[in-house]
Amino acid sequence: MIQWGIIGCGDVTELKSGPAFNKVKDSSLVAVMRRDAAKAKDYATRHNVPKWYSDAGRLINDPEINAIYVATPPDSHEQYTIAALKAGKPVYVEKPMAVDAASSKRMAEVARRENIKLSVAHYRREQPMFKTIKRLITDSTIGEIRFVDLKLLKPSLTTSDLEIPKTIWRVNPAIAGGGLFHDLAPHQLDLMLYFFGDIKNASGFSFNQEEKYAADDIVGGNILFESGIIFQGLWCFTVAGDQELDTVEVVGSKGKIKFSVFDNFIVSIEKNGKSETIPFEKIQHVQQPMIEKVVEYFSDKAENPCPPEAGVKVMEIMQSFTEK
Repeated sequence: MIQWGIIGCGDVTELKSGPAFNKVKDSSLVAVMRRDAAKAKDYATRHNVPKWYSDAGRLINDPEINAIYVATPPDSHEQYTIAALKAGKPVYVEKPMAVDAASSKRMAEVARRENIKLSVAHYRREQPMFKTIKRLITDSTIGEIRFVDLKLLKPSLTTSDLEIPKTIWRVNPAIAGGGLFHDLAPHQLDLMLYFFGDIKNASGFSFNQEEKYAADDIVGGNILFESGIIFQGLWCFTVAGDQELDTVEVVGSKGKIKFSVFDNFIVSIEKNGKSETIPFEKIQHVQQPMIEKVVEYFSDKAENPCPPEAGVKVMEIMQSFTEK
């Protein structure tokens, strides 16, 4: 039985991940930790978690806990992950893996050196919709893949948005590593690695056009995969409301696959002048399929669904897009 302790029982754990730890076979949520003791206790009470802590070290060293989920903001991922690994406990760490590539590499190195398991929460890899897209690509449904075009366009954050604590840290580079790009793009870029494999080169640019906060609000990037597939992506967080867009187009020699990473649950296939759509049901706890695989991995029953090397590669790609 994998008995979990969560470090950082904030917003992401309320529905996306937290409840799933008790719904997956051979998995149980034993304790949660948050620096604010009242909030930790409140979370434990509402979710029927037996124990709560306000000190991460006490949770890590709890003998009942044999696996750690690090769900804090990125600036403390390295600290808590390495502490857990050195305590001999496998770790499932939130995305982005860390604040920068160097930090993620240190985490991966400690996992290798200590020979303790580490998985990254790029959880879309295990969702049925994205597994189906991978199968369509692998089966050459649209022929040989030529290029990928990704666009994520969102309206500017309002003054009210920037007063919300869970939003403020996401646009603070010291805490998040960057801005909304660093919060959202890891999901998208990891899917590209999952679909298309190793990369040969990545480059890009970023800028703070609106200057509402410290982080850049527009990013453009290109990737050349070892296979010869070319990826181009644009992330802009300052468009008009009616220009909001979340789309990925995978273009092949015989057709096109189109889908959204965040906004809907439909895959569109265009081929031979015809269009087909495949709908998918919304998942209540979006991380549950990944958590199931991580539990199997930690139990020596499966391979790592998202190894630290993948998390490092995502961090390196983001850095190549945004470094000045």
